[in-house]
Amino acid sequence: MKDYSEQNKKAWEYNAYEFWIKTAGTPAERAKQDMSDPEKMLRRYAKYFDSYRGVKVANICGSCGKKAVPLALLGAEVTVFDISEDNRRYAMETAEAAGISIRYEVCDVLEADLDRYGGYFDVVFMEGGILHYFHDIDEFMRIMYTLLKKGGKMICSDFHPFTKINDSLKLETPVMSYFSTEIFEGEMAHARFYEDEIRKQMPRCSLRKYTVSEIINAIIRSGFCLKQFDEHPAWENDRLPGEFTAVAVKA
Repeated sequence: MKDYSEQNKKAWEYNAYEFWIKTAGTPAERAKQDMSDPEKMLRRYAKYFDSYRGVKVANICGSCGKKAVPLALLGAEVTVFDISEDNRRYAMETAEAAGISIRYEVCDVLEADLDRYGGYFDVVFMEGGILHYFHDIDEFMRIMYTLLKKGGKMICSDFHPFTKINDSLKLETPVMSYFSTEIFEGEMAHARFYEDEIRKQMPRCSLRKYTVSEIINAIIRSGFCLKQFDEHPAWENDRLPGEFTAVAVKA
């Protein structure tokens, strides 16, 4: 495992299970929410799926299963790739409480077992801001391409590169030159919810933020046919970009 992956793993295993309990409820409570309307729990991402039943989905950096469980409830065969054992515990307990099964691979997805998963999935899906955890976006996109079957689809939703220069999502992350290629240390995503004394003690992540052109060109260079690139407003200010979704197909 790469050094920066080890660093990010330490950050994402710091009190993560307890955090999900505090913010999302117990696995049983979360499962009840997911079961009530699983498609609603997918939020805007539902429109990017053509179907669910029997579809093999790789949920990249799928965290606590907040999208994996609803997808499985809708009939998808879901495999989560995520670096955190704490995330796996919460996701698997939620899936059990919901009466469905998901597969959960605790690993750096760049080191996924391609003998097993190469060409296996119909869809690779990611959301919630994950690209900055990977220092080589070309390598990342090549792995996404390899995981898919021919004709398979990638749904890549992430923080908009505008957030490099403006904290439009209020994530309390550092801003920098839009064209910076710097690798820097930053807080893990939910550090801002802790009191300052605890926050100071939390392990930090090793991050790299990308521009729009870096993302699009990496998708194209990896062999994908880019079909759609949507931009979404910031959560609290619809005048500013906050997220994007790229849809691409393995030709």
